[in-house]
Amino acid sequence: MLLADRRWFRSGWPFAVAVAAVAIGYALSIGLSGYAVYLAISVVTSSIAIMGLGIVTGSAGMIALCQLTFAAVGAWIVAWLNVSGAPGGFAVWLVLGALGAGIVGILIGLPALRLRGVNLAVVTFGFAAAAAVTLGQIQFPGSTDGIAVQRPGLFSDDRSYFFFSVIALAVCALAVFFLQRGRWGASWKSVAFSERGTASAGHSVRTAKLTAFAVSAALGGVAGGLIAGQVQLPFATSFTPLLSLALYVLAIISGAHLIDMAIFGGLLWVLIPELLKRWDIPQDWAFVIFGVLGVQALTSGTNLGQAIRDLLHRRRRSPEDDASIDRDEPAEDAVTTTTVATIDPAADSNAPVLTVEGLTVEFGALKALDGVSFEVPAGTIMGLIGPNGAGKSTFVDAVSGFLPGHGGRVLLDGGDLGSLSPTARARRGLRRTYQQDRVPPQLTVEAYVRFVARRRLDRAEIDRALAFFGCPPASDRLSAVDVGTRRLIEVAAHLLAAPRVLVLDEPAAGLSHDEHLALAARLREVPDRYGVSLVIIEHDLDLVRSVCPRLTVLDFGRVIASGPQTEVLEDPAVVKAYMGETEML
Repeated sequence: MLLADRRWFRSGWPFAVAVAAVAIGYALSIGLSGYAVYLAISVVTSSIAIMGLGIVTGSAGMIALCQLTFAAVGAWIVAWLNVSGAPGGFAVWLVLGALGAGIVGILIGLPALRLRGVNLAVVTFGFAAAAAVTLGQIQFPGSTDGIAVQRPGLFSDDRSYFFFSVIALAVCALAVFFLQRGRWGASWKSVAFSERGTASAGHSVRTAKLTAFAVSAALGGVAGGLIAGQVQLPFATSFTPLLSLALYVLAIISGAHLIDMAIFGGLLWVLIPELLKRWDIPQDWAFVIFGVLGVQALTSGTNLGQAIRDLLHRRRRSPEDDASIDRDEPAEDAVTTTTVATIDPAADSNAPVLTVEGLTVEFGALKALDGVSFEVPAGTIMGLIGPNGAGKSTFVDAVSGFLPGHGGRVLLDGGDLGSLSPTARARRGLRRTYQQDRVPPQLTVEAYVRFVARRRLDRAEIDRALAFFGCPPASDRLSAVDVGTRRLIEVAAHLLAAPRVLVLDEPAAGLSHDEHLALAARLREVPDRYGVSLVIIEHDLDLVRSVCPRLTVLDFGRVIASGPQTEVLEDPAVVKAYMGETEML
């Protein structure tokens, strides 16, 4: 087993790195010159601010151009508490400033629930501009009266204050590390890749976006509070919208969703202007340099930080990584295929787990679905087929809650789902997969499975499910997995969530013919193995015949046949609907 795969290593090494970083910070506080120490404080504060941008922009995929405005909020609160003589001292004020900035971040994040891309960028930049004007008018508490922010008693001079700021950086980095690897972090990466995929996994898109903004703003507040302690008389000119814009570009350049690269970005933030100063070049040219590097990162899809990280952290795979997932476990029983799926009379007599009654969806004068009705007994598999344009995609969107306001009813275990959101339906036990890839590549296989399952899972349980579907090891990154295999991982993850019904939208897309047959054999075992009923929407009739003993056929939004597959596939109406698309019928 690789060292990095051992549980004690995974849980303990971040703290070891943090302790080492603090030790290095102490050594630098002693060894650096006075001016270099002051610059080093700026590196730390900018690193924390960029780390926050790495969450909202790098992980959650939202554009926020007001990070230094959140820093200004933190600095203002620290300065106000200092002037007010609030108890607790600087460390407590710093935490309160972070909390205040986090609350402001939630308020600013509310537009992100409806806005994306350039529109969100305009809103956040507008907030930064408005805040800058306001700060210019009211100034920071104590600045006009010359009341300096009091640093912590043990860290009053620049050298010791730098050491204090390094401790703050280590604490923030640890918090971000564990948040990124927890449910919040997975939701940030998932919502950046697919909001629908996030909701279908039972996670709230609203919560994912607001928590990203809150944590990012709180880190900005910490940075601002440290700046207030650094300069002791903060002014609005340190938190202008142009600086926020430059910081965002630098976060893109450095790949700030990675903690070490956020620190690298903080180093660039201070180093480039300082070098220009030493070379007698106006420091404003730093913005031009940042802009050029930012354009390169956005147009090429790669950034400077990631390129350096790949060079420094190139990993060699162990031969064991390419072996079986769990060598101590017996191999999965071989699966076999049959020509035609047969009805199990016992299961077919079960009470319906999913009931669709008169489902109707209209787009203006067009009826995409017209009175669709059928039942899926518990512990069974039903196939939903039909020619292109029959309404299959509309059906799955309506059933899973993405087309509210439709006519008819959808019942799960007798309970009406009509008023529930996609997230609530997924949590109730109705899950779905997609034709398109909705699996965020930023996660590992294990992190994605745990995120989708939304329950505690043993590693052995994950490994067994992945082995059953022929998926790669849990430790692999999804970015290294082909799209077809990611679809299998998606199926396995949703099954481990133990839903009542799983709707599979063309699960065999991207697989070869032999892989289709192997998948069919595994899907046929799902009701007994996982206790989940399946509704399979599929064009591959080999898979349909092998897996689905009962079929429902749609054509122009209507059910034209429903029942045992042998009867349905021989129905003249079904043959007519498919004529010209396939000769197999």
